[in-house]
Amino acid sequence: MKAMVLTGIRQMEMIEIPMPKIATDTDVLIKMKVVGVCGSDVHYYTKGKIGSQVVQYPFPVGHEGAGEVVAVGSGVTRVKAGDRIAIEPAMPCGICDQCKVGRPHTCRKLRFLGCPGQADGCLTEYIVIPEGSCFPISDKLSYTETAISEPLAIGLYAVNQSIPLNNASVGILGFGPIGMSVLLSATAKGASDIYVTDQVDERLQIARECGALYAGNPNKSNVVAEIKSKEPLLLDVVFECCGKQEALDQAVDLLKPGGKLMIIGIPEFDRWSFPVDQMRHKEICVQNVRRQNHTLEETLELMEKGKINVGKMATHRFPLERTKEAFDLVTEYSDGVMKAMIDFD
Repeated sequence: MKAMVLTGIRQMEMIEIPMPKIATDTDVLIKMKVVGVCGSDVHYYTKGKIGSQVVQYPFPVGHEGAGEVVAVGSGVTRVKAGDRIAIEPAMPCGICDQCKVGRPHTCRKLRFLGCPGQADGCLTEYIVIPEGSCFPISDKLSYTETAISEPLAIGLYAVNQSIPLNNASVGILGFGPIGMSVLLSATAKGASDIYVTDQVDERLQIARECGALYAGNPNKSNVVAEIKSKEPLLLDVVFECCGKQEALDQAVDLLKPGGKLMIIGIPEFDRWSFPVDQMRHKEICVQNVRRQNHTLEETLELMEKGKINVGKMATHRFPLERTKEAFDLVTEYSDGVMKAMIDFD
């Protein structure tokens, strides 16, 4: 079968690799239909690593996927051949202390699609995953919407972990796919006034179209001052979604006393810095967000019921053989890209 693999820094090739096989009675063989390009994929593409997770070449990345079930192991009851499914890229062990207390996303032996040292990614024509990572979808959802449910579930998880959002004032710093996922989820949960910042003007226009009260470019204006002029009591919660120190500094400045800072963005550096005086005097609460935990099903339900519409997220499409073009586009934030999708058919 065909697979797109990383072969070096900013290098990618299509190669032929063996078809995966069902090895256990809970395995599911899936024909991939659509894969979304994630920011973490791009980190591996441009840096060859994220923290301690270092790519060994050649390596297929990709974890935002949707596909069709081709075959199942003898013990599988959750899906059957022909089913259209969303793919949960996390494959927890189910028996460690983290799994037992309801935290499979921090499983001690977690395997994650497209994560070096854990599992190959889904930029391949077929994959095999456990049935627990397969979520059947209705005909109401397209494969593109279904693939987007993975980053959307992260945004929903972050929102669920933050504060009760009914009538809350919300900041979202960084409006890539995760920032957009936060906005859509926060809106569905009743947030009133949402303030968005990003360095790409096309993304800010999407934010406005999705209901943001304010959308500003920190390279062109004093976004903190402009938001403060509209919210003199400051914001209830701010989601840092771009992994930038300057955004975290702005978040602390924008939060009201007792506010909550949600850190979702993946930085390219090793340590965050916090202004102690403001953090202490405001009694800011800080919450890190690690992927998602038990929110994919809620995400799919919200999408199927029409409470969340991701129609504006997929801005660019590429066939599998042009995957490198998609990665270069996302790397350079070119052409106003929000989310690039890889189509297999």
